[in-house]
Amino acid sequence: MFKMFCEFQSFILFVCFILTVLYIQWRDINWVNNEADLQFLRNYTPQVKGQQLRVFLHGPAGAGKSSFINSVQSVLRGRIYRQALVDNTSHDSFTKEFNTFKIPKDPESFYPFVFNDTMGLSTTGGILEEDLKLALKGHMKEGYRFNPESPLPETEEFYNKCPKLNDKVHILVCVIPATTLSIMSDKVVEKIRKVREEASRLKIPQFAMLTKIDEAFPEIEVDVQNVYKLPSVKDQMRKFSVDVGIPMNCIFPVKNYYEEIELNKDMNTLILSAMKNIIYSGDDFIKFIQKTLGETGSDKGRWAPKF
Repeated sequence: MFKMFCEFQSFILFVCFILTVLYIQWRDINWVNNEADLQFLRNYTPQVKGQQLRVFLHGPAGAGKSSFINSVQSVLRGRIYRQALVDNTSHDSFTKEFNTFKIPKDPESFYPFVFNDTMGLSTTGGILEEDLKLALKGHMKEGYRFNPESPLPETEEFYNKCPKLNDKVHILVCVIPATTLSIMSDKVVEKIRKVREEASRLKIPQFAMLTKIDEAFPEIEVDVQNVYKLPSVKDQMRKFSVDVGIPMNCIFPVKNYYEEIELNKDMNTLILSAMKNIIYSGDDFIKFIQKTLGETGSDKGRWAPKF
């Protein structure tokens, strides 16, 4: 009898554990209705006319930076969109030039936020840490072809000597694949950390997107809504947070569009949640800049040390 009781108790504990893993979310998100987040992005307008919010993506080669840009565009445009070219055949970075991606809002205007795609970080080759820092400060012009051997020189035609506010980065986003996060080299982690330190010096908000979650976690491939129920996802996010210093509430797991030909509501929800928080922080940063400029009369106020 006692043995049966112990077995029953063990069974109950096992069931409770399974329920905990599968049914209790450790981060709140509205899977039922994402319309409010979608409308927030569609209606977002900076306080200053003509101001655009620049979102700068960086991370390892093949992490899904270009796919994230395409995914955001797909959600906002209501169909699968493929403006930023991606490559699934190479382990090297497919992006070779510094490009700005604008999202059409209607036939005559664009959304007031833009994305910069960059060459991937790597242990050998890849974008240089110095180039990333120059881009943060607005010194890199559109179309510059990245050189893994040497950083952009001041004498180069693609060097912007007098960057304006719209040329500078307002949000730094590190894109990291969940499939290789646990084996990412210390050298790449160190590069990410150094770029983040420079962004912090410039007071630029920082986020991280954890991509390829469906490939790393079979439970998410079955159902995207399992993402915030899995302790293993939280563990990966926490590890990356500790490694590079980005707070947990600034790290967002997302599933990019890459094999789908129709939009998926749950995938949209994750992307919209991430973008809403990015826009919030970017807008706060722009307001901080404008306030500082008003107090100093210069765009070299406290928010951005002289360089």
